[in-house]
Amino acid sequence: MRRVSQNRRARHDYDILETYECGIALRGAEVKSLRDGQMTLQDAYARVDRGEVWLLGAHVAPYEYANGFGRVDPDRARKLLLHRKQIDELQGRVAQQSLTLVPLSVYFKDGVAKVEIALARGRKTYDKRHAIAERDASRELQRAVKEHRR
Repeated sequence: MRRVSQNRRARHDYDILETYECGIALRGAEVKSLRDGQMTLQDAYARVDRGEVWLLGAHVAPYEYANGFGRVDPDRARKLLLHRKQIDELQGRVAQQSLTLVPLSVYFKDGVAKVEIALARGRKTYDKRHAIAERDASRELQRAVKEHRR
């Protein structure tokens, strides 16, 4: 598994409830651009629209050697490929529980581009501070245990 892009900010801004692995429909030279690592997920999100899941806000830089046919809009909406039951479940949970679909990472698995999306709930500022404090405390505990074993 080779990671192309990762949305590090998502784990800080959201509580991740559940993750899904899905395929992504690409056009032209976008696959070559992904293999070069030319994708940004910084402001990306996913949306269920008329029974289909779309990745919006992701930027795939144009492949520099593609001209004419291989060029596509770098910020276009890309269709995410999931099973019907998964799409229906996502649509229901997003509507009822006011959750968000956030892409966490894009990677190649067995030569096929995959996107890991998550059902997430937005964190408040005090929740972010609490999560940072917990993480720092666990690091200190690990350091103390490591030093004690020496």
